[in-house]
Amino acid sequence: MKKEQVGVSHISGSTTSLGGCNGVGAFRSREVIYMKEQSQSDFESGKDKDETDGHYQASHPTSYLDTMLHLFRGNIGSGLLAMGDAFKNGGIIFSPIMTAIIGIICVHAQHLLLNCSEEMYRETKRPKPPGFADTVSLVFKYGPVRLRPLASTMRVMVNTFLCITQLGFCCIYIVFIGNNVKMICDQYGVEISLSIHMIFVIFPILLACMVRNLKYLTPFSTIANVLMAVGVGVVLYEAAQDLPSVESRTYLAEWQQLPLYFGTAIYAFEGIGLVLPLKNEMRKPEQFQKPLGVLNVGMAVVGCVFISMGFLGYLKWGDDVAGSLTLNLPQGKVISSVVQGLIALAMLLTYPLQFYVPICISWPGLRKRLGPNGLVAKELAYRALIVVLTFIVAESIPELGLFISLVGAISSTALALMFPPLIQLVHEAHRNRLSAFLITKNCIIILLGIFIFTTGTYESLTAIISFFRKG
Repeated sequence: MKKEQVGVSHISGSTTSLGGCNGVGAFRSREVIYMKEQSQSDFESGKDKDETDGHYQASHPTSYLDTMLHLFRGNIGSGLLAMGDAFKNGGIIFSPIMTAIIGIICVHAQHLLLNCSEEMYRETKRPKPPGFADTVSLVFKYGPVRLRPLASTMRVMVNTFLCITQLGFCCIYIVFIGNNVKMICDQYGVEISLSIHMIFVIFPILLACMVRNLKYLTPFSTIANVLMAVGVGVVLYEAAQDLPSVESRTYLAEWQQLPLYFGTAIYAFEGIGLVLPLKNEMRKPEQFQKPLGVLNVGMAVVGCVFISMGFLGYLKWGDDVAGSLTLNLPQGKVISSVVQGLIALAMLLTYPLQFYVPICISWPGLRKRLGPNGLVAKELAYRALIVVLTFIVAESIPELGLFISLVGAISSTALALMFPPLIQLVHEAHRNRLSAFLITKNCIIILLGIFIFTTGTYESLTAIISFFRKG
């Protein structure tokens, strides 16, 4: 009997059955897809495929509408729920305008990655289009002679940022779940510290992460999608009730707060790892990048949703807006507890699927150094160690909004804003197709990424330190 293969689809934790399901993505923040092309048996036996960095091209192609739905699922989630906090750090007028600009830049960067991947696919005559890390590596490998030795290093860097991003999401999940469970318990008189709640949360997460075959977790992904969709809908409805005037909110926040806005906005928009698998799964891949193709139309809708949620969230709750809008729902109402419980459960079900990504990247190389004996026990111990590390980090930084800004500034900016324009410059330079406009445009995007990386990281860490001092 042929073993069904299951691939990781996205930070949301959605999975794709390589044996037949054509779904990619789920309700979660747009941040990174890492599709594992290896079969489960290959992964468990430590076999590696040098030709690809793990992106899977489905044998059951998707339509325009199918792919659009997957794009929505992959970009809407906890990043959306944090947009109210982002608008607080940017201002009620500045944030919508800048969010639209960031969205346009991120989509442009996604087009750059897609174009480079397509060109390397044609030039290298590979059997399948390369994924994110492979595209970056191949551009350097077949680029200017002086840069070719950097190919393997760039591949490692991309995979490292993917791991940091995914593990950062896992840490955020723990804080997110703990905060929402605490809100529910506080409403019913069970008042214990957030740290204790997160300790309770880690046990079911630890058990779930011991599941080594993703096909057993696939049903939970569907449940998580439904729970998140219902929760987001209720939050948006509550945020739109009894709104104050726009004049009551800050138009432009102080400059010290702006890096926190950028970090959260990039966290929400960084879905660049999603685009390659989605395009490769389409029945007509050329429809993905057309002016009215899936990417442009889908991300325009996603951007409008982000702006609407951020605007309404900040307008409704002002400076009291929390790192997740679920925490602003009125206490004492049953619907508030239900929504907080639903979204917390959705995140709990999503964690092990997100967790699979860094395990896929890091474990095969590590297992080669550990010897052939007791590999299952060693893998389970490694999984437990990584879960505990995410818990320790989550316990160390329990402020949800600042944590999201920090993750966005550190890893999302590199993946979304720095690698795509860089590889286009390298690719075009070797083919003598550089122009002054292209150099200027790409350098501006890279400098923007460096600016957000440095200032966002600094201000997030400064705010976190200040938070602990006040506590």
